[in-house]
Amino acid sequence: MRAVLEVRDVAKYFGGVKALDGVSLEVPETGLVGLIGPNGSGKTTLFNVVTGFYVPDKGEVLLRESDDLVRIDGLNPNEVFKKGVVRTFQIPRLFNSLTVLENLLVTPLGQRGESLVRALLRGSWSGQERELARKAVELLKMFDMLHYANSKVSELSVAHIKMLETIRGLMTPAKLYLLDEPAAGVDYSTARKLFTYVRKLRDERGLTFLVIEHRLEILMEYVDYVYVLHNGKLLSEGKPQEVVSDPKVVEAYIGA
Repeated sequence: MRAVLEVRDVAKYFGGVKALDGVSLEVPETGLVGLIGPNGSGKTTLFNVVTGFYVPDKGEVLLRESDDLVRIDGLNPNEVFKKGVVRTFQIPRLFNSLTVLENLLVTPLGQRGESLVRALLRGSWSGQERELARKAVELLKMFDMLHYANSKVSELSVAHIKMLETIRGLMTPAKLYLLDEPAAGVDYSTARKLFTYVRKLRDERGLTFLVIEHRLEILMEYVDYVYVLHNGKLLSEGKPQEVVSDPKVVEAYIGA
């Protein structure tokens, strides 16, 4: 299966600290791939490199465009987003004064109503807005959050805020979705529901995901393949059962 994303020998240094030290991995089309490792292993740094928040000191990040892989390292986050890479954040960055539905509707790119000229011509954007609202309602139904559509974000529980962060990312069509600890702070039952919905989107719509998650007992049930980072290096990779049985991985977690 073709790779959507390839990370090749990427390094990122902060002074004398090697946050990433020659990391290589790939995410295949329609893959649901896990990225794990103890705290400080470089997971979020890697996400920041892929999405343009950091420029790598060495190596390449490539994204599939049609039949070719094209370098995206060095692009700014807005440009990477436009290329088709969407990420969520470990600490959700939502608009607390807006409703759940409004938070979803402000996310997608290329909304015609954002143009000063077109904003005055309702017919030029109303159809697109209805389509976005339909998509938002569909996602809220899938994630069992439709009854919160008109609630302010400030009124939601931590679990539902985390769920909304994931849904908001899904509002934008993308080649690759990067989810940064979507189940952090979420109760066990809700976390399992979230991963069930993510896998359903992968299976039914062919979406592609790379997921950072510390809750291994949940993650390993849903992903196809796992990469393990430790001290900025790739420690292990393979199918979930292979990884959890790897003595190097066990030692890294016990010693963390």
